[in-house]
Amino acid sequence: MSKDNESLHYMDEEAKRKKRMKWTIGIIAFVILQVVQALFFVLVIMKFKSPKFRVGEFDIQTLNVGTQASPSFDMSFVAPIRVKNTNWGPFKYDASTVSFTYGGAQVGQAIIPKSKANFKSTKKIDVHVTLSSSNLPSASNLGNELSSGIITLNSQSELKGKVTVMFMFKKTKTSQMNCTIVINTATKVVQSLTCK
Repeated sequence: MSKDNESLHYMDEEAKRKKRMKWTIGIIAFVILQVVQALFFVLVIMKFKSPKFRVGEFDIQTLNVGTQASPSFDMSFVAPIRVKNTNWGPFKYDASTVSFTYGGAQVGQAIIPKSKANFKSTKKIDVHVTLSSSNLPSASNLGNELSSGIITLNSQSELKGKVTVMFMFKKTKTSQMNCTIVINTATKVVQSLTCK
């Protein structure tokens, strides 16, 4: 073998080695990219969360209150119920009932129809609610609260449904509502509303 042939053979081997190295780096980069995409998919997209289920601020349409000696109340309003879905797929939920209570006793309720909250959005449902203290026990604290000018109510409910991601992955989720509503009887407005 001549010296020229040896140098050509060496250069040819060197070119093949560089080409193999480029392919190896390309394959490793592709594998790393696929692993990163899979991790993103598992950690972000496939992370199913329970949607938030709340009562929003509302205006009282009618409010009639009794006295401290004869405590009672009747009120009506349109309750803005909100179902906030933070998942990457829709949340289809069954019909439910929101119970409004005073001192643990139910004073009214609202029906939530079966529906769907789209992905990364908030479903808004306005329901008409009528509350009455006629079913309260006589030993309730209503007289004392009315003398201080407030009525403290609670709204509680449970919303069950399924979150579907990419049309094939389904997971059952349950959202709880537990809100405390303080109503000012003098101004007939919601003084505070806090949800857990």
